[in-house]
Amino acid sequence: MTASTTTTHRGRVVTRDQVLEDGVLASTGDRISWVGPASAWPGEAVPQTNSTILPGLVDLHCHGGAGASFPDSPAIDLMTAVRHHRSRGTTTMLASLVSAPPERLITQTSLLADLYESGDIAGVHLEGPFLSVARCGAQDPASLRSGDPGLLRDILSAGRGAVQSMTLAPEIDGFTAIAEMLRENGILPSIGHTDADALTTRRGIESLGDGPMTATHLFNGMPTWHHRSPGPVSECLAAAARSVMVLELIGDGVHLADETVRAVFDLVGGARIALVSDAMAAAGMPDGRYRLGPLDVTVHHSVARLSRDADSETAPIAGGTATVLDLLRRAVLDAGVPLVDAVRAASSTPAASIGLGSDVGCLEQGMRADVLVVDAAFEPLQVIRGGTAIGEDS
Repeated sequence: MTASTTTTHRGRVVTRDQVLEDGVLASTGDRISWVGPASAWPGEAVPQTNSTILPGLVDLHCHGGAGASFPDSPAIDLMTAVRHHRSRGTTTMLASLVSAPPERLITQTSLLADLYESGDIAGVHLEGPFLSVARCGAQDPASLRSGDPGLLRDILSAGRGAVQSMTLAPEIDGFTAIAEMLRENGILPSIGHTDADALTTRRGIESLGDGPMTATHLFNGMPTWHHRSPGPVSECLAAAARSVMVLELIGDGVHLADETVRAVFDLVGGARIALVSDAMAAAGMPDGRYRLGPLDVTVHHSVARLSRDADSETAPIAGGTATVLDLLRRAVLDAGVPLVDAVRAASSTPAASIGLGSDVGCLEQGMRADVLVVDAAFEPLQVIRGGTAIGEDS
């Protein structure tokens, strides 16, 4: 058997808890074998660089990219979206579906299960169909329904263990039965696309028990936080502050203002935030017409909105066109979030949310060698997944 080769990188290394301004990271085979200050590196000298070395990024909420859509595309095209995000540093991702007729959900879940079994994705995220019609956003209202354990059972069967998370609204009929099924199957529940008041939201969070849970794109797909009608936003923020919930943020400057992103980081910290792309097929593509599930989407100046509304400026936002690396860059350079906190929210926190925190999401000895090397502008110089350098076609 041939001995594994050791690869080294030197630069500003961002670990789970600190920034090593001059650090070295070594990987042997598919594992990180050493990380620490350059002054303590025991091996041969490594040339100094101005690059920043990050863990591979983790996206819990992504619908597609490079023209391919997880809810819509045939099997032959699904890896196109995976490769796009991977080339931008997302080495671990969930493939997100949207509300659709049952047969479509079952079919697409089955196709994505193949990518889960091959290790190309970390699983499937079901964004619906058990959501609020009043807060459907870019979800097809005709596809929304009350909690249906039979349908969920069929989807889980088609997924063959691939389904890792599901967004649902706490006010729907059948919420408790669906929540129990998710817990029984080890699936991460996420509160979202909800019109619930604060009390209903709190009871929903409490009914989910002590296991991990998230809020799907906090602020988006839910009522505005008002001081006399706080709704779900206040309860999700409070749950995150109690270390009960992780909050998804689409910090792309379209879904959320930079000041909002910074305020949430100040309130709950990077250990309770997951930066998510919510990207759809238009990510990495020019402006134009696209699909998101059963709905038409128009992208103008890189902003995706539903095409059904005559006024494009007020039409519902229909997913994102950025990657997690874009959100990380904006959090640090525009919102002023500390680098360690922003990196944690783009890597270790989402990894831990889906039970992968012991293997991916941070630069520590023994972890999978998922490494992202970026320049001063947070543009990728090199992406490594499982010890193997990758490119657009990898």
